[in-house]
Amino acid sequence: MKSRTAAIFLVLAVLAIPSRMAGQAPQAGAPADVQPAPKPERPISWKKLVPNILHDQKDIWLFPLHVGQDNHWIPVTAVLGTTAGLVMLDPHDAPYFRRTDSFHGFNTVFSGSNASYGILAVPATLYIAGLARKDSKMKRTSLLIGEAIADSEILTTVAKDVDRRLRPAAIPPDGNFSNTWFKSPGPLLRGRGSMPSGHTIAAFSIATVISRRYGNHRWVPIAAYGLAGLVGFSRVTLSAHFVSDVFMGAALGYSISRFPVLHQ
Repeated sequence: MKSRTAAIFLVLAVLAIPSRMAGQAPQAGAPADVQPAPKPERPISWKKLVPNILHDQKDIWLFPLHVGQDNHWIPVTAVLGTTAGLVMLDPHDAPYFRRTDSFHGFNTVFSGSNASYGILAVPATLYIAGLARKDSKMKRTSLLIGEAIADSEILTTVAKDVDRRLRPAAIPPDGNFSNTWFKSPGPLLRGRGSMPSGHTIAAFSIATVISRRYGNHRWVPIAAYGLAGLVGFSRVTLSAHFVSDVFMGAALGYSISRFPVLHQ
């Protein structure tokens, strides 16, 4: 079981760090204080949305072929190691959240349905506001958010169908929280598993796009990632996911939005 679990983490961690990260490394022989010229903004429109999503899939799914290049192994190892450590702790922290009702009020506000409505409302609200204000940047941001969510959820669905990990809520409060892999029933293409958290990956996808495009306002990244963190925490308090599921979702959401989507 340990070897099978390690294999899952390796695949997910490799997929989590797109190859666009290589673009951040300074070129050989270039002075250390010389920064590369900023890349032009990626074209985005309703017509380009689907082609962009399809192009992103190439960057995401072919990344394992490039994991040995440049310094890709560093973030892959960091994600893999942290996730593995959190998985080892899952049987110890998940039972507490499974049994307690201390977060009832918080869970009511950040319920699964409320989080889903909020996630969908962000790009829709930005686009409507962009139309009203004739703000092209705001409209493009909403489309980039939609692209990031689509990319993230495609990967999430495949990953969940592979690992089919039981959710904490599916385990009795005094049950076995260690033996959770390949146990979730249901048909394929439904994302039945628990790893990674779909709500968290979407929330961090949104937070990353907004923070990278409006980071000149200091409060924006704080608010964006703060709300995304609350969404992730709610998945734990609701016993919908393990802590490791949430961490992987956050890592995936950040990586996919920043590199394949924003090309930064």
